[in-house]
Amino acid sequence: MAAVSVAMPAMAQPLNPQTAPQQVEPQLRSPILTLDTERLYAESLFGQDVRIEYDRQGEALAAQNRQIEADLTAEEQSLTEARAAMEPTDFRAAADAFDAKVQQIRIEQDAKQEDLQDILTRGREQFLVLVTQDLIGLMAETGAAVILDRRSVFLSAGVVDVTDEAIERVNDGYRARRDAAQGANAPASGN
Repeated sequence: MAAVSVAMPAMAQPLNPQTAPQQVEPQLRSPILTLDTERLYAESLFGQDVRIEYDRQGEALAAQNRQIEADLTAEEQSLTEARAAMEPTDFRAAADAFDAKVQQIRIEQDAKQEDLQDILTRGREQFLVLVTQDLIGLMAETGAAVILDRRSVFLSAGVVDVTDEAIERVNDGYRARRDAAQGANAPASGN
């Protein structure tokens, strides 16, 4: 019993700092990498450009909808005021024509809203096509055989997540393609 009480205080003492193992970030690279695809898209220049265009067109559509609403409200008010001076059959015809106009406008504006949503859908599809080569290059540099979407991975070491590297690589590639396209569209300097 005495031996146990002597051993316990020794175990409770902190380790000598010279003998404590150093905490070092693991340098593990795996043939399987993870990537936060949502973050990659949202933080990429391409994804941000798509979002800016979506917001710009969305604001324009909202302004157009507000103007249409104001115009239709005024037209409805005018029709309501004219009702007293109109024959019932004439008013019914005018009211039906107004209702048909409202329904047609609603169909047109709904189609514009769907087109607006398509900007996001097409943007994501184009993004995946554009970044494929960038991600293949990242895989080659790291010796990876596969990149998985981080959302489908239950548990992994943080060092296999290459989202930050992918964002940087994708942005570099996007800048180069954008600059090349702008250079090709620039007017030639005259001789």
